[in-house]
Amino acid sequence: MTHRVAVLDKELCQPKKCGLECIKYCPVNKSGADCIILNEETKKAQIDENICNGCGICVKVCPFDAITIVNLASELSTDKVHQYGINSFRLYKLPTPKKGEVVGLLGRNGMGKSTVVNILSGNLKPNLGNYSEPPEWDDILKFYSGTELKSHFEKIKNEQIKASIKPQQVHNIANVFDGTAKELLDKYDERGETNKLIKKLGLENSLEQRLNELSGGELQRIAVAVTASKESDFYFFDEPSSYNDVFQRTGVARVIHSLANIGKSVMVVEHDLTLLDFLSDYIEVLYGVPAAYGIVSSVLSTKVGINVFLDGYLPTENVRFRDKKFTFDASTSSDETHQGDEIISYPKLEKKYSSFSVSIEPGTVRKGELLGIMGANALGKTTFMKMVAGVEKPDSGSINKKIKIAYKPQYLTNDIDVEVISVLEKSNGTTIEGSVEEEQIIEPLKIKKLYNKSIKNLSGGELQKVAVTSCLLQKVDLYALDEPSAFLDVEDRIAVGKFLQKFVRSFGKSAIIIDHDLQLMDLVSDSMVIFEGTSGMEGKATKPMPKQTAMNQFLRSLDITFRRDEKSNRPRVNKDGSRLDKTQKDSSNYYYKL
Repeated sequence: MTHRVAVLDKELCQPKKCGLECIKYCPVNKSGADCIILNEETKKAQIDENICNGCGICVKVCPFDAITIVNLASELSTDKVHQYGINSFRLYKLPTPKKGEVVGLLGRNGMGKSTVVNILSGNLKPNLGNYSEPPEWDDILKFYSGTELKSHFEKIKNEQIKASIKPQQVHNIANVFDGTAKELLDKYDERGETNKLIKKLGLENSLEQRLNELSGGELQRIAVAVTASKESDFYFFDEPSSYNDVFQRTGVARVIHSLANIGKSVMVVEHDLTLLDFLSDYIEVLYGVPAAYGIVSSVLSTKVGINVFLDGYLPTENVRFRDKKFTFDASTSSDETHQGDEIISYPKLEKKYSSFSVSIEPGTVRKGELLGIMGANALGKTTFMKMVAGVEKPDSGSINKKIKIAYKPQYLTNDIDVEVISVLEKSNGTTIEGSVEEEQIIEPLKIKKLYNKSIKNLSGGELQKVAVTSCLLQKVDLYALDEPSAFLDVEDRIAVGKFLQKFVRSFGKSAIIIDHDLQLMDLVSDSMVIFEGTSGMEGKATKPMPKQTAMNQFLRSLDITFRRDEKSNRPRVNKDGSRLDKTQKDSSNYYYKL
């Protein structure tokens, strides 16, 4: 027996541009039934899940990839928590908050993490799949009878739970509060901890600025501080690492975990595995099909949960949710790159502005090499990349070798109403469909489905993948990518990282990558440049160093230590003050490699 899930992406469904193939070729329709019809109100396709036989023909014939059909085990239907409407996303099962612990929610975008947060915080009443006639609270409590969640929902029903939520889209804060950062923090300071939070999160210089004047990282940390300063029972943090550098991320992690230390229940949605590893006590994996359905796993230890996600297999539930597993080599650096032909060499470079200066030690980038750039924000990393790319001219030193460079900027805009395929074809210089580039770049990065979407309608993650793809389609010698992981989920980060590495080495190209995701940088980098100094005032960059040397130096500055997971070989963060953490610090071995 199966439980049918039929989901329609209403944005991709374009009946006026197709021949209604889904309706014409549906075998159930041919037998005389109305399995797929054109809804008169929405003017979009509509699928009757009760009579659909799950053949998948409509999925194959839809020219816009707008239909998803999935057959699930019938028993799963009894675990449905919420469904937004006909042929729409649905969520199965819920994670359980744990007092005095941080529970990390790990999964792809579009799996229902935000839905989970909204339900557990009381902002969204679960309809148990009955979107046309939503159940009353008595029915919901009966549904969760005998589980830990029953008492949680009883408290929500009786308005006995106070939840504090850090939203995903922090830039919206400036739209709803017209004032300074200090005024916002003072307004919500219910625990008397604001002054401590300001120091821990490095917000001293942001207090007197109005919210609409702050950077994305400052807004993110302000949002974390506001959330943590409220007196609540449950705290939810939705992607707290975004826009922040590695130093700021560890500060955020320590603030979040301090809430659990005083007995609060904390949940975190996060795509930075290093951060999630650092702050989580438990992990619950969300799996399924993005934008179609999401299933919440049982609670797992942090180590097991992250490894399960990387494996793509839940042994306790005997469920494989991904065809392949992600693996990490003990060393991903290629010795061959250090002997490869020179792509570009740069002398000592200097650039001065009115209140900021940066100095960069000389270096070389070789064919097939990925050079990782790491350091705090506002130290000149992007300035360095722009100088190498020829976008910015140094005051001292010059790069004489003329090579072709493609540059993906840090900040992306989606204010143009142009189809994705047009942007990609412009970068490629010729037709995309049926091309070698489509096979070698676009299909591995899985953005073919976005061809007919407008740039202005893309999510942050979709826009990032299009920008990376557009960069790689250009016929150049060196690719400069500034924060390619931003807005990508864990799976996409690893997949994009591994593809970049394979692409550069296979085609004899080179790449310079700036990013704050330590695991990604450890995965892709052959050598590294570390930026140090005083943010916003002075930056100094090292010469390129072997990855192990650079990682050890950088982790020391963060005061965290890495070990390799014995199963996956992925770099793991040792818990603050643990035996292994102390041992490695005592031996000055912050970056451990098998």
